Amino acid sequence: MESSTHCVLTVLGGPESRGVLRKISDMLEVIMKRMDTLSKLGNTTTDSHRLDELSSALDRIQPIGLVERIQAIAQNMSDMAVRVEQILQRSMATNRVKDGATGQCEVPKNPHYPDCPSKVDWMRARWTSDPCYAFYGVDGSDCSFLIYLSEVEWFCPPLTWRNQTTTPTHIPFPKRQAAFRSDIGALLEQVGTGKESLSFMKRRMRRLAAQWSSAARRLDDRLRSQWREQKRILVHVGFLTEESGDVFSPKVLKGGPLGEMVQWADILTALHVLGHNLKISVSLKELQGFLGVPPGRGSCPLTGPLPFDLIYTDYHGLQQMRQHMGLSLRKHKCHIRVIDTFGTEPAYNHEDYATLHGYRTNWGYWNLNCRQYMTMFPHTPDNSFMGFVAEELNDTERLSIQRNKVDSMAVVYGKEASMWKGKERFLAILHRYMDIHGTVYYETQRPPEVPAFVKNHGLLPQQELQQLLRKAKLFIGFGFPYEGPAPLEAIANGCIFLQPKFKPSHSSLNHEFFRGKPTSRQVSSQHPYAEQYIGRPHVITVDFNNSQEFESAIRDIMKTKVEPYLPYEYTCEGMLERVHAYIQNQEFCAPEAPFPSANTSSSWPGSPPSPFVLLPNSSALAWASNISTPPSWPPLSALRLLASLEGQSCIDACQSAGLICEPAFYRFINIKEAFSGLEVQCDGVEAEINHIFPAFSVESSECGLQKDPLLFSCAGANNKYHRLCPCRDYRKGQVALCRDCL
Repeated sequence: MESSTHCVLTVLGGPESRGVLRKISDMLEVIMKRMDTLSKLGNTTTDSHRLDELSSALDRIQPIGLVERIQAIAQNMSDMAVRVEQILQRSMATNRVKDGATGQCEVPKNPHYPDCPSKVDWMRARWTSDPCYAFYGVDGSDCSFLIYLSEVEWFCPPLTWRNQTTTPTHIPFPKRQAAFRSDIGALLEQVGTGKESLSFMKRRMRRLAAQWSSAARRLDDRLRSQWREQKRILVHVGFLTEESGDVFSPKVLKGGPLGEMVQWADILTALHVLGHNLKISVSLKELQGFLGVPPGRGSCPLTGPLPFDLIYTDYHGLQQMRQHMGLSLRKHKCHIRVIDTFGTEPAYNHEDYATLHGYRTNWGYWNLNCRQYMTMFPHTPDNSFMGFVAEELNDTERLSIQRNKVDSMAVVYGKEASMWKGKERFLAILHRYMDIHGTVYYETQRPPEVPAFVKNHGLLPQQELQQLLRKAKLFIGFGFPYEGPAPLEAIANGCIFLQPKFKPSHSSLNHEFFRGKPTSRQVSSQHPYAEQYIGRPHVITVDFNNSQEFESAIRDIMKTKVEPYLPYEYTCEGMLERVHAYIQNQEFCAPEAPFPSANTSSSWPGSPPSPFVLLPNSSALAWASNISTPPSWPPLSALRLLASLEGQSCIDACQSAGLICEPAFYRFINIKEAFSGLEVQCDGVEAEINHIFPAFSVESSECGLQKDPLLFSCAGANNKYHRLCPCRDYRKGQVALCRDCL
């Protein structure tokens, strides 16, 4: 409304504008009604007759001098332009129908389009159920159904009497170079206002702006200003939309979980700083507008090209896209990246397999390439590790921390009172050695769950919390929340993180929190990444139910001195490097050629011929250097093929060799030569749909290859089988990338 009103006032001006505005409004209504009438005219009406109708409607408008002004206004009214275009297109289509009568189209019975007759029947009964069908010219006739089902959807064959040359050819968008950005002002404007969650994200962006800027300069120097393609990227934060309930915004000021918002703020900043062309959506209306969704309830697909190279969203956003993109989601889902905190394993992602084998949950089952799911920590190599950043300290801040650390000060990881319930026993032990500080949210009364000897500061803004961590010696977790950003921030500020070991490990099989999540991962402690990738002296993991072990850990912590520590992959530069590598190298839209091709396998050397060579002093195989390397990212030079122990997953098998399981390599090892290279005896080699395969059984001499590439999985184990595992090396401090991956 604002732009239309502004236009009218610009055209008319002066004190008479209010009365004239009313007249224009009435006239526009007349025009719109006439256009509605025109759009419903029978198919025998000619183009010229319709244009005459429109012309006479305009001629009857008084005073005549206003027509030119209305035309100026109409140029800014896109909905009117769309209507006119519809009328013209429909009349052109009508003239091309045989004998000029729409009711005489026969429904084809074509074996290549077996669903066509049933789809026409559906349209006859339901075409009025969504306005989008009328938007595409459906008018209740069989001819309009067939035009729609052959040209908008793809269930019926093209109609011979249709002029196919009228289909617009889409010119590809020109490639542009991405340039690093140091100013985040434009990003802050795009994020918008109106939600506390957005305010939180913007505060974080401002606070870290200088660190992102200097990190971008360093990475640009290392990349030697190599040409990077600027991508058109849509970021749709589904969990912040009103339609998904936006449960996080009200909790921002009440101690609720902020990990997701921390990660989204950092993703947006990384994409902006890398120089890509961003659109940001936090509502369904914005999503529909950016995608060009036809008006209606989302039953019709998009007909134009997708206006984005990449779409970052979450599970809520994915669900919303399915509701509003119709069949085109299937066509465009290779462009989507799903921010998925806890990870999605292939057995849960494959819809049919999950349903048949008991892996179906409320999440997952999207049939994506599992590397399209992007996690907060690198715990699930089937997925891509997105991550977030923690603030880095400069030399002055490091020196200040060393001077001001209070050895007898502990801060508890737990902003909600419920997290403190039942923790009195080990808190009492800790209290013998240290002063305990809490940051538990409360409105009026101190929560009774927090013991009296704890100094509770209430919920602190980020910078005040940071000052508290810079003084404290110990940051202690209670076992929940799982895998949040706070422990990394504490370790980066010079704290030791003490956390509980879980016996048995928590998983969807035994713990309510993980039930329904699309993973069978066994979580061994509150923060497995901190336990595995950082470890002592910065991270100490003990059984909190064992009082003696707990007290011994406290005494060790009192004597231990640590420097602030932040893994490179959680710095701004580390995240920029990783996201850059994904954007430039990950490609899920181009179909992969079958491997091996007949001419490739015939050229392999050796007897028997094989593309693998045994590494010296190792039981692992590598890709032979004298074999031409198929296109791959990561490059095949990083591949290390080994067999797991019986009943061991490839995640654990690769990890025990100091490597990472790399699902992108599965297609190259899913061949019978992999078994012979590892000297496995096979009575026969069968292909099967099974997320454990490729694998072999020593006892029965059975060897199995994977039949469905969607089920290539680093996760999963079976006591009967040894698995074939494609492992790779990784860069120090950047587990997501191999040494030759940049």
